[in-house]
Amino acid sequence: MIRNYLKIAFRNLLKNRSTSFINIFGLSAGMAVTMLIGLWIWNELSYDKYHANYDRIASVWQRMTKGDEGGAFNSLPIPLAAHLRSTYPDDFKQVVMSADGIHTLSAGDKKFTRSGVFTEPGGPEMYSIKMLKGTRNGLKEPASILLSASLASALFGDKDPMDQLVKMDNNRHLVLKVTGVYEDLPENTSISGTDYIAPWALFINNWTWIGDMKDKWDFNAVKLQVQIADNADMDKVSAKISNALASHITLDPGVKEELFLHPMSKWHLYSSFENGVNTGGQIRYVRLFGIIGLFVLMLACINFMNLSTARSEKRAKEVGIRKAIGSMRRQLIWQFLSESVLVAFFSFVLSILIVLIVLPWFNQVANKHIGILWGSLVFWCIGIGFTLFTGLLAGSYPALYLSSFQPLKVLKGTFRAGRFSALPRKALIVVQFTVSIILIIGTIVIYRQIQFAKNLPVGYTRNGLLSIQMTTPEIYRNYNVIKRELIASGMVTAVAESQGPLTDIWASAGDYKWRGQRPDQMGGFNVIGGRMDYGKTVDWKFIAGRDFSEEFATDSMGLILNEAAAKYMGFDNPVGEIIRKDSLEYHVLGVVHDMIMASPYEKVQPALYYLLKEPGNFVNIRINPEVSTGKAMAAIQNIMQKYNPAAPFEYKFADEEYAKKFSEEERIGQLSTFFALLAILISCLGLFGLASYLAEQRTKEIGIRKILGATVFQLWKMLSKDFVVLVSISCCLAIPVAWYALNKWLLKYEYHTTIVWEIFAFTMLGALLIALLTVSYQAAKAALANPVKSLRAE
Repeated sequence: MIRNYLKIAFRNLLKNRSTSFINIFGLSAGMAVTMLIGLWIWNELSYDKYHANYDRIASVWQRMTKGDEGGAFNSLPIPLAAHLRSTYPDDFKQVVMSADGIHTLSAGDKKFTRSGVFTEPGGPEMYSIKMLKGTRNGLKEPASILLSASLASALFGDKDPMDQLVKMDNNRHLVLKVTGVYEDLPENTSISGTDYIAPWALFINNWTWIGDMKDKWDFNAVKLQVQIADNADMDKVSAKISNALASHITLDPGVKEELFLHPMSKWHLYSSFENGVNTGGQIRYVRLFGIIGLFVLMLACINFMNLSTARSEKRAKEVGIRKAIGSMRRQLIWQFLSESVLVAFFSFVLSILIVLIVLPWFNQVANKHIGILWGSLVFWCIGIGFTLFTGLLAGSYPALYLSSFQPLKVLKGTFRAGRFSALPRKALIVVQFTVSIILIIGTIVIYRQIQFAKNLPVGYTRNGLLSIQMTTPEIYRNYNVIKRELIASGMVTAVAESQGPLTDIWASAGDYKWRGQRPDQMGGFNVIGGRMDYGKTVDWKFIAGRDFSEEFATDSMGLILNEAAAKYMGFDNPVGEIIRKDSLEYHVLGVVHDMIMASPYEKVQPALYYLLKEPGNFVNIRINPEVSTGKAMAAIQNIMQKYNPAAPFEYKFADEEYAKKFSEEERIGQLSTFFALLAILISCLGLFGLASYLAEQRTKEIGIRKILGATVFQLWKMLSKDFVVLVSISCCLAIPVAWYALNKWLLKYEYHTTIVWEIFAFTMLGALLIALLTVSYQAAKAALANPVKSLRAE
């Protein structure tokens, strides 16, 4: 019987080729979108599961609050690690300190600047690093290093890297022996891109600024990761250690400090904090695309339902005869469901081909390395189950509807579908276009928000500004000579060191005091150190006061505030005010416009700029606007390599680094556009099929109207107006829903665009035009047909 059902289903597909094509292609497009989104969600949800102890690892964070102010950060004092080990031995299996670092590694004439981590010996074991050579215990010696497979290959080629020597930052005190090579970390792990792992002792012993602070409880400088004991509960351990730091530091009255564990399972998807409280993160995109995938699949299923029920009258006699010779309704339902499942099966096969074709582009846009999980039993179980579910869902309504026909009426020729039989189809068309229009409006608003953020004034001039990270002793030793030669070359107008990069914040500090400070203010600020020419180099804009000057020796204890800091302190005229930090007094020299150095979507935090007394981390260079960038870069490279030959010439332009801050939103925008276009395509396919069917059903009516003098335009108008009405209803439903949802979404951004009426007008006109173009072909074809052919059988 099942074979018979499938045979009849296959014959019906061949008999109605155009409808079958629309059904199969529409469903396959919906399935392909859902499969792509499913693979993306799988990648996101499997983040960090590379690590065997994934569900037992956490990072230690601290939360500080005072009144309505608060903050959470994962920089901690060094003594805390030993305290946790000794005080809670039954709760932790591993307690590991770590610090990220970008350093130059060289072997022979090969040199590369790479990102890595300094960690205690238990780090590789805790993270279950997969070793290709050596063991995870390779960090027990201070002068050792583990390399990733790609970096080992780059440094040593085909030569065995084990026991080879690597020099870090061209420092004769940092000659390290390779004691292990590990497999490159996958992209969906939080420590992806770690090209080397070096001993913690090396970090403490060779960087004096951190070594001098190893016993200080009030110096937050390192990260702390833990692996809880096998029989421990993450929440209970987090609650147990909450006061572990507060007992070792002195806090201002009203300040509350507590530690908490942030599990690895939340590092990627729940990485955002506001006022010390976790507010989500990447998980919102997982939910968004999950909803979009379900909607797109629903649109494809609606097409199948609509076209199947629309052609029901053609199969009415078949149903009547089957019922008359003894077929039960249950058997008819199974027959029609088998046809639906067959369509779903063909669609599933085609959807895999579509995914294979689209996947390279999708990976490029999504910045992923996703592949079809061919060897995964789970994938095939989900895929087959998904196909059956889709087939049964898409065929449920047609099966129940067709099997309900009464055989007596059908065979006597008195069966009529009824005046309200088209209502479900019309309702489904409205649903289709409502969803499509919402997606289109959402895509436009996302694009506008990205452009709005890009065009925000950033408080300094990005064009022609670049940074070079200082990694070797030579660049520190020759900094003044490098600066003089760069400016003397005429290719550069300004050079200045800074403590952090131009497009990020690396340091913050609290406990600042000032006149008129409220009791509920914590006194925390971002702090950015720079040399005397820092302001000239970045071209910041003053609101009040002046820049640092060599004419005034007292400027070494001067500060420059940004607008946010001046507003936070409540000064009407900040210039000349005194700001205290511990026993030191600083005086305010000036106020500059807010510089957007962190996220362009978040509120600019209060910041203090001070003069560096120690060497910085970056050389910032302003290219002369009167010379070509290529010519200037060649001159800069020659000078840098002349005085810093041990490091590769690597630089970052401020405008390019700033543009990277929009990469996540741009990816979401591109993917949303792709899904919105597919949604409208699927909707139009259904509309095209229905228009074709209705034109076929009204062939004789059209012929009679033509004979009686109806023009082609009048016939086109008659066949198109119903669809225009339905799309207009969709617009009326979609616009308020889209406005509410997108307005709520935009309010999450501190700086956001506005939703203007032109967006809705453009989308409405576009949807109507697309609908008209879709149905016009069939309408015009029917209107231009020879009436003699349609009436000759009468």
